[in-house]
Amino acid sequence: MPQLDEQKIVPVTNDRYRQHFHIMTNGGWLNDPNGLCFYKGYYHVFYQYHPYSTEWGPMHWGHVRSKDLLHWEYLPVALIPGDPEDDGGCFSGSAIVKDGRLYLIYTGQHYYDDGDQDHFWENQNVAFSDDGIHFQKYSGNPVIEAPKDNTQHFRDPKVWQHDDHYYLVLGSQNTAGFGRLLLYQSTDLLHWQEAGIIDQAHDLATEGFMWECPDLFSLGEQDVMVTSPMGIKATTHENLNSSQVDYSIGHLDYGTPHFSGTKLTELDHGHNFYATQTMLTPDQRRIQIGWMSPFEEQLQEHTDGWAGCLTFPRELTIQNNRLIQQPIWELVNLRQSQDVNETTLVNAETPLTLSDPQHCEIDLHWPKELLEEFSWQLNDQLGKLLALTYADGQLTLYRRGADAYRYASAAQLRSLQILVDTSSVEVFVNDGESTFTERYYATGPVAHFLNGTGCTTEVVAYRLA
Repeated sequence: MPQLDEQKIVPVTNDRYRQHFHIMTNGGWLNDPNGLCFYKGYYHVFYQYHPYSTEWGPMHWGHVRSKDLLHWEYLPVALIPGDPEDDGGCFSGSAIVKDGRLYLIYTGQHYYDDGDQDHFWENQNVAFSDDGIHFQKYSGNPVIEAPKDNTQHFRDPKVWQHDDHYYLVLGSQNTAGFGRLLLYQSTDLLHWQEAGIIDQAHDLATEGFMWECPDLFSLGEQDVMVTSPMGIKATTHENLNSSQVDYSIGHLDYGTPHFSGTKLTELDHGHNFYATQTMLTPDQRRIQIGWMSPFEEQLQEHTDGWAGCLTFPRELTIQNNRLIQQPIWELVNLRQSQDVNETTLVNAETPLTLSDPQHCEIDLHWPKELLEEFSWQLNDQLGKLLALTYADGQLTLYRRGADAYRYASAAQLRSLQILVDTSSVEVFVNDGESTFTERYYATGPVAHFLNGTGCTTEVVAYRLA
């Protein structure tokens, strides 16, 4: 059985960008969240992890748990690659509890002996635990092999129970090069039958060549399909990331099987949002966490011994056939003090005086429809670092550097909720109708400013810790 080489684990050497209330590694690389679940009194989050480098490498499963979704305890690495079923890496997957045992279902990565990292094959495997800390891989792995009409892309199982069966959905690509989602069915989590294709791309430019990191869940009477499609062609204001997260609201017919729903819609409009996964809490909330650092960006913290972080947990609901994201209510327990509580006329650049400008929550509300131009801005010693501007029914986000702008439509602006951590900003527009998720790297102290053309604005701000 593979063992972790403790001598090779990368240490954190500088805290300058370390987050205060987001999941990170204790050193090494992080990407996709995996295995979100509640088990034996704890919320568990696993994540794609390379402990020996701050670059992407052979994937392990890092592991944290929490009583409150706010404060996370680091646990031993849950999955280590190197067995025959995962000799190239333990790629993304999910978790489920059955008969008091915690099961992980994950993708095993395998490379051909030609030195080409883009030449691989994938299968699906199971591991389990009776204490939520120590995991054993199933002796009958792999439990699912790729079908014949599939390319090498076949990964990221998301599992759930429906009636008396277990189901999982897999990201896939057919031999014609189009992304799709496959559904599998089981009675015991160990023996799986392919049920069929529940949805697939029909146009590469608008729907993508590979649908990875799928999720499928119910909210009320509706089903929601979420995936991270690769290769959608950018337009002037949409699909500006090389990969993004899209959703569709509709209905999964288990008998056909087929998912019928709305067209794929971007879930977040920022630079840094990918590979989401959800779980159901004991009080029946649907909670989502995503990865906050896409592959195409250079993560400045990699020189400090770590790279990547996850989003703040968000509760999902449906309103007007739209998927809404809001910070979990537990956020109130991070509020240490109230720095601002006032109603002010914003008619020029107005500074916000905050006790800790890099660890704060800023809530802005407008008592009537906002017709004027308005912006929030974050500056460092080099000037404007981040800014979100509303004008003429459109939100425009600016982030200093190349590929600076991102956009979202808003018929009117009613509220902004802004969460700022050491090196990230998450913006929730109109109680979560739209969101922007961003990483940033300040050169020295930061300061917040509001600007507008005659906006009566309710401003509340808190220090978070």
